[in-house]
Amino acid sequence: MGDIQSITVLGAGTMGHGIAHVAALSGYAVQLFDLDQGALDKGLEHINKAMQKGVDKGKLESEDMQEALSRLQVSNDFESATANADLVIEAVPENLELKSKIFAQLDAALSADVILASNTSSISLTKIAQACKHPERCIGMHFFNPPHILKLLEIVQAEQTSPQVLEAVRQVGEKMHRHIVVVKDSPGFASSRLGLALGLEAIRMLEQGVASAEDIDRAMEKGYNHPMGPLKLTDLVGLDVRLGIAETLYKELGAPQFAPPQLLKDMVAAGKLGKKSGEGFYRW
Repeated sequence: MGDIQSITVLGAGTMGHGIAHVAALSGYAVQLFDLDQGALDKGLEHINKAMQKGVDKGKLESEDMQEALSRLQVSNDFESATANADLVIEAVPENLELKSKIFAQLDAALSADVILASNTSSISLTKIAQACKHPERCIGMHFFNPPHILKLLEIVQAEQTSPQVLEAVRQVGEKMHRHIVVVKDSPGFASSRLGLALGLEAIRMLEQGVASAEDIDRAMEKGYNHPMGPLKLTDLVGLDVRLGIAETLYKELGAPQFAPPQLLKDMVAAGKLGKKSGEGFYRW
């Protein structure tokens, strides 16, 4: 659990490839793993485009981009992708059973000093860690979408997380130039719980015809100085992801403000998932 040099990211979706992007730019050797070769190709394409955009805007040197890409490898072989990792960051869909299975697999395959982190935004880290024989090495690293733009890192301590693991992950966050908040394991942590309450209320307002999506968002952007309104942010996060988090928090907390609105359920059922599907509360 010494100096972390090599990071493996599991899952090449929106968050996975974004985390790999940030890790590679921060000087780490990075393996991006996904069973789906198509997802890996798409993830790598997104990373290239995002970095090139940074170069075009003068925010990233071309040499730094090339060096970062040279540190990044993709793989659809689980064993080789994780073999040399000092830190594994899991970024698969929000499902406790799936995450627990992956953590158990990692725990059995990797030496006890490899840190296992989850990018979950709502699932209990304490429960995920229970799948491991070495639960003290488990921790949450909740990045925000898109990671190369949004600098917040919410570090979540499971009940079992050791102080040494917390400190090592904090140092990784600092090297990644993150704004760090540390929270105890609790449903929705801090960011998801607060952000979801606002997002779901915005959906209920739209459902009730209080105002248009554009005007609801504009009210928060211009009145409260939010960089993005809650409905546009939901489109960016993914309506299916938001629904999953809402269902988890409603089950865990029983608070009515986390009950998923019918409009959200209907849109997800219709495949209107936001930016990734081309349509949500906005057309993309």
